[in-house]
Formats: sequence, C-alpha cells, structure tokens
Amino acid sequence: MTTERPAPAVQAAPLSTLPIALDAVGGDFGAAPNVEGAVEAARAGVSVLLVGDRVKLHAELGKHTGSSALPIDVVDAPDVIGMNEHATDVRSRPQASINVCTRLVKEGQAAAAVSMGHSGATMASALLTLGRIKGVERPAILTHLPAQGGFTTLLDAGANADVRPAYLAQWAQLATVYLKVLENRENPTVGLLSIGEEDHKGSQLVLEAHTLLRQLHGQGINFYGNVEGRDIFKGTTDIVVTDGFTGNVVLKLAEGEAKVLFSWVREALKSDLKSKLGGLLARDALRGLAERMDPSTYGASILLGVRGLTFIGHGSADARAVKNALLRAERAHEGSLVKRLEAAFADRQA
Repeated sequence: MTTERPAPAVQAAPLSTLPIALDAVGGDFGAAPNVEGAVEAARAGVSVLLVGDRVKLHAELGKHTGSSALPIDVVDAPDVIGMNEHATDVRSRPQASINVCTRLVKEGQAAAAVSMGHSGATMASALLTLGRIKGVERPAILTHLPAQGGFTTLLDAGANADVRPAYLAQWAQLATVYLKVLENRENPTVGLLSIGEEDHKGSQLVLEAHTLLRQLHGQGINFYGNVEGRDIFKGTTDIVVTDGFTGNVVLKLAEGEAKVLFSWVREALKSDLKSKLGGLLARDALRGLAERMDPSTYGASILLGVRGLTFIGHGSADARAVKNALLRAERAHEGSLVKRLEAAFADRQA
C-alpha cells in the first residue's frame, strides 16, 4: 500500500459523447446550486442534461452569462420527490426527476445519473430502473473519508442496514475495481471494520465475513485483515468494508467531528492577540486542511453494484459539490466502470 496518497482527483475530462443526467431540482436548495454546478462542469468540458421543471430550469440558466453556448440541455420532469417524502414513492411517480434521470441512463441517452436529492429515492430508482450487476446481491454506497496520506474508501455508507457476510465480500471486490479504474490503484488493500485487529474478534457477521475475505485473498481482493475505527483515518488500508448502519454512523460522526474541531480551532485563534497573529500566519495551511475535509471536494458518493452509474450527494450540497459530482461521474463513464465491474464478477462466476 502506498503511504502518500493524494485526495481523489476530480479533473475535467474531454467532452463525452453522452451527457450526465442531473436531478436539477433535488436537494435542500432546489435548482440554484444544481444549475450553477452544472454550468461550472460544462465549462470544464462535461455535457449535462438538467432534469426537472423546464420553466424553472431555463429561468435559472438565464442567470448565468454564456450558458446558452454550453453543452447543457433541459429535460422536462414535472414532478420531484421531496426530501421528506417516502423513497417508495418512486414506484408510482414515473415523471419524478430522479426516475427520469435513471431512465435516461437505462435508455442509453445519459452516461450517469447524479442527484443531490432524496438518497433513498435515488437508490430505489436506480435499483428498479437499472437493476443489479449479475453476482451482486445488494448495491452499496461508496464514499471517501480524509485520512493520513490522502483518503480511505468506505462502504457501505448507508444503503444496507442489515447485511449478510457475502455482501461484504462482494463490496470489497466492487471497491477494488473502482479504485483501479478511477484512482489508478493497482492492488488496493481491503480492511474489515471490527472491534479489534485479531482475527477472532467481532460479531458473528464480522467473523463470517472475515473467513470469506480471507478465502478471496489473491483472487481479485488484497485482504489485509480486521481494522478498527481509528485505522480509517490513519489510512491503514485503502478500502474499509462494513454494514450500512455502521458505515453511515462512521460517515456522519466524521463529518460532525470535523465541523466541531474547526469551530474549536477558530475559537482558539480568536482568544487573544497572539492567537490572532498566529491564525493569520497559519491561514493558508488551515484553508488547505479545510479543503481536504470539505465533503464538497468529493462531490457525491457512487452507488456501486447497479447496472448504470448513479451518484448520490448531500441534500445540502453547494454548486462546487455538484460540479465535482458531475466531473467524477464523467470520469467513471470514460473509464467504463460498469463494464469493468460486470467483467470482474463474470470472471469470478466462471
């Protein structure tokens, strides 16, 4: 495992033959940050389909000078599943923006679906419309957490609260292929989250998953062994697998702790004159640290295991997060991620 690892690169890609479908009315703040992020991504070379209320989206686009010359089109979707509505509503609301997005991917009119809206609805729509990769029993949400030397890839971050040991083994393989394709990691290491490093420690789920992962070591998975919570931020392994309940708790704890720590730092740097002077001297370094810990840097998390690219962002996402999500989706498409995931599982079953 490489010790010095940069944060996930989000770089502009050449203009794709297929656009990215963006749920442009999803999220806490509606169209404004979605359209702004789409405009920024389009200026970086990504073709975007804005999906949502046509009138509202055209009005929002009109606020951005030169947007008419960008590779952005609007696809009308008169309905939207709100953040407080039920994820199961996707079954009865075919004109909801997220359903239109995933349908565009299914029909080959879009390379990926990206949404900052209802995460449960996004997962449900992706599963119902796109289906699962053969050999994957449950898809998982993959996310990145800042760590020493770069980042640690964590999954599942919330798609599956109740899991079976086989799911964890499948997710380890999915994440391995993902890092090879998008982050150029040739042989990423996999850790299994537990309450101790020793092989005999953990719940029944962890013990059985450990046995499966150990058997798969060297067969497409580079299994390190058990890791503890602190190892996620130490960067002990490239990948950490766990159930979605635990993974979501880890993710929210990390995000919350980062905000609290920065508030403490700000308070300390304002406590007296010497601290204020020190804060001025350390300002650039602190900005760099804040950048690494800002979820907007990563854009959105990918739902791995469905037969089509689907990215799920924070409801509170700003334009920067939307832009980075679109850039990441473009890179996944250019790298033929889904085809390579399907090939990896086909080889495993052969």
